[in-house]
Amino acid sequence: MIEFAYAADAAAQPNMLMQFAPLILILVVFYFLIMRPQQKKFKAHQAMLAELKSGDRVLLASGFVGRIVRSDDKFFTVEIARNVEVQVERNAVASKLEA
Repeated sequence: MIEFAYAADAAAQPNMLMQFAPLILILVVFYFLIMRPQQKKFKAHQAMLAELKSGDRVLLASGFVGRIVRSDDKFFTVEIARNVEVQVERNAVASKLEA
């Protein structure tokens, strides 16, 4: 009688894969809707930063618009007004503006 009870209990438990299927589905949706677009945006921003050169007009993260005067490995020197140059980190450049 006890053996029959164990067999009935084992048959009533759902498959382990079916228990984790909703979690796996949520993770897949999370990856395709959130993580993958963020990675593509980050790669595009890094490519844009690598292509910047002196004379390009840029929009800084602070909202200033300026023209790149010099570029180093980690910093850009940006002219935001006549004879006003500021040194900003490369990641402070939000986007490149068309001339």
